[in-house]
Amino acid sequence: MRRTFLKLIAAATFALATPAIAQDAANVMVIEIDGEASGTVEIELLPDLAPQHVERLKELARAGAYNDVAFHRVIPGFMAQTGDVQFGKREMIGEGKAGFGGSDLPNVPAEFTDEPFLTGIVGMARSQNPDSANSQFFIMVADGEFLNNQYTVVGRVLTGMDVVQSIKLGAGQNGAVTDPDYMTSVTIKGDQ
Repeated sequence: MRRTFLKLIAAATFALATPAIAQDAANVMVIEIDGEASGTVEIELLPDLAPQHVERLKELARAGAYNDVAFHRVIPGFMAQTGDVQFGKREMIGEGKAGFGGSDLPNVPAEFTDEPFLTGIVGMARSQNPDSANSQFFIMVADGEFLNNQYTVVGRVLTGMDVVQSIKLGAGQNGAVTDPDYMTSVTIKGDQ
C-alpha cells in the first residue's frame, strides 16, 4: 500500500513539473529545420493572446509560404528570427535583402499583452511601427523581458528547444547569418 501511495505521489509530482502540452492540434505549428541545426520544433500558437497574428501564421504555413525560408537573423543569447517569405527564401539569401520583406498580405495591428518574453516564447517581428508585423517571427533563445508590451507574443515552443538553441548564429550587432539554417517545411499539426 505504501509503495502504491509513493508511486502516485511521484506521478503527481512529475505531472505538475512537466509543461502542459497543447491539446488543440489546430494551434500547433510544426517546423522542420535543416542546416547546422536539424530537427523538428513544435510551437503552441496562442490565439487567446493574439488571434490575428495566429491566423496570419496559420494562413502562411498552410499556403507553404514558409517552406525553404532562412533564419536570417540569429543573435546569441537573444533570439532566432525567420519568416521573410519575400526575400528570405534559400535561392535569394545571397542578395542581402533577407529581413526586409514580408508577405503580400496586409500588416497585422499590434496585439500586445502582459505575457513575458521568456526563453521559448515566439514573437512577431516588426519595424518601428507597432502595427507593422506581417510574416516574420522570432523565437527567444534566452529571456528578453525588455520586449514585454512592445512586441506581440504569438506562441511558445512545446518541443525542439534544443534544435532552436543550435540554429546557426549570426555575426555583428544585427546578427545577420551567412549560409543560414532553413525551415524546410512549416505545417499546422491539426491539418496532418
